[in-house]
Amino acid sequence: MKWDPRIQECIPALTTGPDLRRTKLNLADTFRQADQIAAVHGDTPGETLALLEWLLGLIYASEQFPETTDEWQEWVQEREPLDAVAAWIENHTGCWDLFDSEQPLGQNPVLLPHLDTHGVGPAQLFMERVGDYNQFFDHHHLHHPQPVPADSAWRAMLVQHAFAIGMRGKLKATAMNLPGTFTNLGTNRLAPRLRIIARPAWDGATLGDLLRVNTAPWPQAPGPLNLTWDQDSPGRRDFSRPGPRQTRTPQGPADLHTVLGRSIALRPARLEDGSPGVDRVLVGAGETLDPLPGAYVDDAVTYTGPGGVKRLLGPSATRDLWRESEALYAAVAERDKGTDLYGRIALLSGRRIHLWAVGLLSTQGKPITWVSDEFPYVPGRETSLRRAAEQGSAICEYAARALYIAADTAREIAYANARPEDKKKQVARFNGEPEMWAGAADLFHVLLDQVVDGENVVDAVAEFGHAVRALTIDCLNGRLTSLAGGGTGLQARVTAQSRLQRLLDHTTAPTQLKESAA
Repeated sequence: MKWDPRIQECIPALTTGPDLRRTKLNLADTFRQADQIAAVHGDTPGETLALLEWLLGLIYASEQFPETTDEWQEWVQEREPLDAVAAWIENHTGCWDLFDSEQPLGQNPVLLPHLDTHGVGPAQLFMERVGDYNQFFDHHHLHHPQPVPADSAWRAMLVQHAFAIGMRGKLKATAMNLPGTFTNLGTNRLAPRLRIIARPAWDGATLGDLLRVNTAPWPQAPGPLNLTWDQDSPGRRDFSRPGPRQTRTPQGPADLHTVLGRSIALRPARLEDGSPGVDRVLVGAGETLDPLPGAYVDDAVTYTGPGGVKRLLGPSATRDLWRESEALYAAVAERDKGTDLYGRIALLSGRRIHLWAVGLLSTQGKPITWVSDEFPYVPGRETSLRRAAEQGSAICEYAARALYIAADTAREIAYANARPEDKKKQVARFNGEPEMWAGAADLFHVLLDQVVDGENVVDAVAEFGHAVRALTIDCLNGRLTSLAGGGTGLQARVTAQSRLQRLLDHTTAPTQLKESAA
């Protein structure tokens, strides 16, 4: 059995035109038709991003990339065709067969002899099902035998290489005469942080435009393309002996975008319709990278953490991405002219761009969900967007705190003789913060759209603050409806509502939240 992404349809995409239509293309046609495709459209944000990463790696490997910022600007504005990348892919002799017995695409052949005895079901390959590589949380059992299509398995493998998180794998390394380190799975390069993609949002923008905008200029050799583990270059981690984990620095952007972050093996199987699929997999430790230099993370957003330490912005279990947008717009406003992603897109005068942020939320060694959001940008409006994001976030933070205090006020009256250990649950009953944060998200994006379209920041933020005030009052009232209509219930309701009104009009409240600003 053979499966080659250069020939097989494997890239899910949306066509251009008034009626977006889903289609699927092979690698060569994806580049040849890049300006007739609206976007790559994977099943999850992570899959979409992993595909874009691989496509960028192929652009570099084919040496069809700009070497300077001036070349990049011309490349984007003149819409340099990507046909040469398609031709390079078709003519490249290498390890493109997913089921090759010696050099399988994207895999480590060391694991192949052990698939029949020690392999598990293909569910382990998918980040959305994988749990902690031992247990699954969507009812797919570890040994569920149902095969998956080969193209789905290939895309899931790309996601693993880019986003997989550190943990111990369900791998009997000692039974396979492999070192114990094979079960210690490292955190891959995109798992700890948000990846930011600049998505062209001007009229007629295509996949080709997106790839060109995100292909950073590179003045040197692009490094090797990682097609299989067992190839001459680059030199990879050696699992033949136990010892400290071996790390390496990518040799260029082609190497970076296609790093094999996991050791993976896939067993071919026929689906019911006779098409190629995968029914068993093994997943072990893969390549581990040294800390990456700035040129390899030029989209990264930093913030100042505890102790004044600069950290890369990553997904949070308690804060939606839009609540971190002020850090993103700070990166845009403080850009390095022409040398990072934000400096380059600032050169595209008059072009609207959406900054698409994607991350994998995980906790205690388990992936939880994909998080993603988009934030508008037009060169020349970065300072205004930063101000709007900062002030909008401050308004919401204050409103959230006011809701908590009002909820606690209601609790003190409704549960006058409550035990201290019950306080948290009782406050939660009356706390409208979750509804406020959910409702404020849409209002916040409207604020950003108004500012990017040229509206005065002061006016836009004032309108936002007025809307958040109304939302905040509604959220508290919605929680207080569960109280009795008279007696203590009425007292708790009226007192909490009055407390919230005073907080929203307090001298320390953001001006835009006050009733006098309405």
